[in-house]
Amino acid sequence: MLARIAALTERPLSFIRSFKYRRTDSIPNSSRREMDFTDLDSNATKGVNLRLCSVSGCMTEILEIRADRPSFHVVFVPGNPGVITFYKEFVESLFKSLGGTASVSAVGASGHTEKNWEHGKLYSLQEQIDHKIEFIKVQHIESPLVLVGHSIGSYIALEMLRRLPEKATYCIGLYPFLALNLQSKKQAVIVKIIMSGVLSTMVTLFVASLSLLPRRVLRLISELSNGKSWSNTAHEACCSHLPQYHTIRNVLYMARTEFIKLSETPDWEFMRENQEKISFLYGIDDHWGPLQMFEEVSRQASGIALSIEREGHTHGFCCTEAGSKWVARHVASLIKNKLAR
Repeated sequence: MLARIAALTERPLSFIRSFKYRRTDSIPNSSRREMDFTDLDSNATKGVNLRLCSVSGCMTEILEIRADRPSFHVVFVPGNPGVITFYKEFVESLFKSLGGTASVSAVGASGHTEKNWEHGKLYSLQEQIDHKIEFIKVQHIESPLVLVGHSIGSYIALEMLRRLPEKATYCIGLYPFLALNLQSKKQAVIVKIIMSGVLSTMVTLFVASLSLLPRRVLRLISELSNGKSWSNTAHEACCSHLPQYHTIRNVLYMARTEFIKLSETPDWEFMRENQEKISFLYGIDDHWGPLQMFEEVSRQASGIALSIEREGHTHGFCCTEAGSKWVARHVASLIKNKLAR
């Protein structure tokens, strides 16, 4: 998704707002909300709830489904942008694929929210890691804990595994971004933007200015830029979050700290020590998690379970219903096999 934001200097992205919210209690200042997803799968036994909770003093968007009698808890960490509503279909499909045996909580990134709750504060990669650890503590997430991350969320999930060795039993990385890809032209463009104060400001102002356009114009831009494969949920998430000035600033700032940290050599020793607890899913043509990295992981930590997705879904699988459902089924299969062993 960061590559799409970088491309905004060439053609606009789409933003359309149509999420409807209703509070789940009558307290005026309550931070708990439920999202009314009109396209919710009628076969789902439980609906997806979007709520706000305070984590380390930061208002955080949580997308979740709670099982009646969970045998474990899945905590999902998004990529960057960390707008959790992109993953509505994924969370929904994962819960169904697990047969309602597990609760699923997807934790949005600090500062990547619809409203400017934190008054423009910027959050680094390390602060996002600390934020997810604190979420598990303050929400009293039950054990055993299964961690699932997408893109840079895979790196965050690994760090959570490091800091929660007794509680976390399994870690799955989806299209993982674990190291810089020096052969990627897209990453080279992104580096120029995020490392330049002037270019970062220009991109931020441009993206934020799109919110001033009429809705019908935004929809047209959406169809031209992203095609019709994107789900309504993905378009809605774009509209409600990405045009926000504070959100784009956080997206670019987090990316800057990502690129600095991931220029270091991955901690292969840690991965080898925990290889029985780790699985990765790679894509065929993914510059964030290229197949060269797939091969490097297999050499450095041969015990890690590796898969390659060959169904034609992209790194941004969460933007399509087909991608969300396929990846959810794959994750559920990994979890079931792991727990069976």
